[in-house]
Amino acid sequence: HPAMNRLLLVSLCALTASLYAEQKPNIIVIYSDDHGYADLGVQGSVTDIRTPNLDALARDGVRFKRGYVSAPQCVPSRAGVITGRYQQRFGVEDNTKGPLPLEELTIAERLKPAGYVSCQIGKWHLEAPPKRKGAQEESADAAKAGQSFQPWTQGFEEYYTGAMNTFAASHDLQGNKLPDAPKQLTDKRFRCVWQADAAISFVDRHQHDPFFMYLAFFTPHVPLESPEPWFSKTPTDAPKERRQALAMIAAMDDGIGRLREKLRAAGLENNTLIFFISDNGAPLKEGAWDGSLNLPLIGEKGMLTDGGIRTPFLCSWPGKIPAGQVFDAPVINLDVAATANALAGLPTDEKLDGVNLMPFLLGEKKGNPHDVLYWRWRSQAAVLEFPWKLILLGRDERYLFNVTTPEGETKNLLAEHPEIAAALEKKLMTWNATLPPPGLPRDVVGEDQKFYDDHVNMTGVKATKRPRKATEGKGTKPTENWVVRNGASEVKDGVLRITPSGKQSPFVAFTGVSIPGPASATVSVRSEKGGKIGISWRLEGQKDFAPQQLVKQDLAASPEFQSVTVNIPANGSIIHLRLMLPDGTTDLRRLELKDANGKQTKQWSFEASH
Repeated sequence: HPAMNRLLLVSLCALTASLYAEQKPNIIVIYSDDHGYADLGVQGSVTDIRTPNLDALARDGVRFKRGYVSAPQCVPSRAGVITGRYQQRFGVEDNTKGPLPLEELTIAERLKPAGYVSCQIGKWHLEAPPKRKGAQEESADAAKAGQSFQPWTQGFEEYYTGAMNTFAASHDLQGNKLPDAPKQLTDKRFRCVWQADAAISFVDRHQHDPFFMYLAFFTPHVPLESPEPWFSKTPTDAPKERRQALAMIAAMDDGIGRLREKLRAAGLENNTLIFFISDNGAPLKEGAWDGSLNLPLIGEKGMLTDGGIRTPFLCSWPGKIPAGQVFDAPVINLDVAATANALAGLPTDEKLDGVNLMPFLLGEKKGNPHDVLYWRWRSQAAVLEFPWKLILLGRDERYLFNVTTPEGETKNLLAEHPEIAAALEKKLMTWNATLPPPGLPRDVVGEDQKFYDDHVNMTGVKATKRPRKATEGKGTKPTENWVVRNGASEVKDGVLRITPSGKQSPFVAFTGVSIPGPASATVSVRSEKGGKIGISWRLEGQKDFAPQQLVKQDLAASPEFQSVTVNIPANGSIIHLRLMLPDGTTDLRRLELKDANGKQTKQWSFEASH
């Protein structure tokens, strides 16, 4: 019977298509922005973060304790994750080196022959570098039809490209295809809300297609906002930046929860692999802090210490990947492309620098996915051969860390293990020789030097090879254990005079402290311009300064010395202090730190040194 045969043929085709789709899982990569390691509830690093949906994603799959990204900055990190290759291979080494070359294959382009439809949502940042434009203007530029190097020229059939509230779209948020796309759309709601809606709309359109989604939330990157209802639920005693970051991360978390609910309702949860990764660590320096935290890691965005490149990193595939795993071996964002390539049934591509993680997550392979990981960024370079990590800063400075010890990146082991450092440096230079110039060594960039002075050298790790300048060195008794940053200093006639020497405001760091908090600091100070004076502190057990541990107050301009007392609401033992100074020349006579009862004091007096 011809009709019955046709019906049987249609049924067989439908069954075959269904099985084919099941063999090719949907793949979602969620990338947050300047989102520090601490700000994931399941990490257990801080107590004020609330990420119930991301915590559930971790419980349903894998939390990578040592999940790294290929750069401590937005553009190169994104180039790495979307291509699966060390971005230095094609010249996108820092934020000024875009765009992503069209000849480089994105995950979307790789998966297209396997029948995948792809969508990019949110921040792209792989177009040509903007000229003095903010995020809002970049989003508007992205909406110009025909602009090169945008997602629609890099394999994405569908897109909602924009970091803020104006974006270039192939479809509206109701799922209607827009004629003559890309079209510029505007949504005034908080950016994470419309970005999550766009993701849900894409899933709704492609419930029966294998799909790849790259969802790049622009959160908690500045500009900071106070979105409701999330902001009102944050701790009122926290700094405003911290509250805003918590609110923005909570909004993103809610969006991820809504997306997972959509997958469940569509019957797709057990056929969808989700990665969640932050593009780099949080920026912590004054004036750049986005409210996020990297604790307990050392450093920040812009550094190759773990605080800059080790981030929240999760993976979930319910029903496939065993739930509740905590994976301790190092992995990297480059592994996403290699994993996606393998799951799509595509041939192995030796050009990919990442590793297919599935055999390790399924227990089919043991050991570490990577023998060695490499980084090269600006005037820094690093190599990790677990557990040893070597960092090069400029031509002269070297740091060797065992990242598994409690000291981690607070104890330079170069002198104790020179042979390990030499072997690692040889491997790093061999890798460096495969990359386009300029190669290593490089002259140190001033900002990189400041990063390491602030986060590494000033937390007890001694620099190697490079002699310290006398004007930046320690004082002599009784003014020992102090150092001036971002300024030139001179002790004369019982006064420490600090003159700013760069764009950043100067500060004086004081070590050798052991005072229980809460405490107070009283400063005898004279300022020609006046402004803000502040105190930041580090507690026993903290490896780095926490940006929320900073108090400031006004300082009047005066030709006379003033006595200023700053109350320090510390909860623990203070071991390290920074006195933040206003712009202009500032003179100090003394600083006295005392506990709340006045029983324990520590004083630095420059009057006694003349």
